[in-house]
Amino acid sequence: MSASPREYGVFLPNAAGGWLVSTTAPYPPADYDHNKQIARVAEEIGLDFVMAMAKWRGFGGATDHWGETIESMTMMAGIAEATERVKIWATVHANMQNPAFAAKVFTTLQQISHGRAGMNIVNGSYADEFEQMGIWDAGMTKEERYRMTSEWAELVTRLWSEDSVTHAGEFYTLTDCQSRPHPETRPEIINAATSPAGRVFQAQYADGAFLGADTLEDMRISSLDVHDRAAALGRSVKTYAMLTVVLGDTDAEAAARATEYGRGIDRVALANMRRSWGMPEERALAWAEGADGEQAFQTVYVAGGPSRVVEHISTVMDTAELDGLMLIFPDYLADLPAFGEAVLPALRDLEAVRA
Repeated sequence: MSASPREYGVFLPNAAGGWLVSTTAPYPPADYDHNKQIARVAEEIGLDFVMAMAKWRGFGGATDHWGETIESMTMMAGIAEATERVKIWATVHANMQNPAFAAKVFTTLQQISHGRAGMNIVNGSYADEFEQMGIWDAGMTKEERYRMTSEWAELVTRLWSEDSVTHAGEFYTLTDCQSRPHPETRPEIINAATSPAGRVFQAQYADGAFLGADTLEDMRISSLDVHDRAAALGRSVKTYAMLTVVLGDTDAEAAARATEYGRGIDRVALANMRRSWGMPEERALAWAEGADGEQAFQTVYVAGGPSRVVEHISTVMDTAELDGLMLIFPDYLADLPAFGEAVLPALRDLEAVRA
């Protein structure tokens, strides 16, 4: 891993309920003004990027988790206009949008943001979202889905640089397809994956790779794998992970917050989420019934005072050899200023020593 500056950003809550599936946690609304305010605070405290997911159907339960959402690309166009420095990463589904449409949208977003745009490519993993639209292909294998996404990404990048693209492929056909103007600088491409096939895609097309793993050592292996695969292609890719931060003035205060959030775990919503991934319904219900409060958090989390949070983040970054971290907060507008005052400066100081 290089000694280039580490990047810290925030995962915006553009779906109601944010990233905690709990009746006792803060409940961010699916609201543009709320997300715009969060993005502005993130920029003010010195974070490097903001990202929004694309979500089309929620998971019910007592929280109606993600039952209300706002669309990623249009929301981020507004946030691009409302900010000046942070990178703007919006999400697009390759199985839902034609590559010519996506190329044009992100060229426009690149103009609005003056070069700060990023395209987070996902290929669809929640069947319920697309079954409701009649566009879910249940017979498509994971390998086929990655072939489709690779073909899609190749066409988007060609449309960003070639005046005319003609292509007859396995999944897409373009005939003298034009998409001008081209972006002055290519939007960054972002992708999240856990499988070897995903890392192959990231090495070939992505500028930023989000990774998931059960242990920090596994995360390190994945990070090195992406870096090595990209280098073999003459490319460089930054690797990232996600982390929820429950911050308090003291470790005890933060631990009490996390325990309270876990107390309200929404088991029905969690079962529906896993069923949408493809888990059989009875198994999903049994898993949710036995889940403990920690499962209310959708990512790995750290709960602590500033010193503990700094130590944890530094350990994660060093051990897993990551280039960046995307952060989630239970109460963004309350937690971000505290993070910017007590945690981020210490992380930057450690980074200066590292450099």
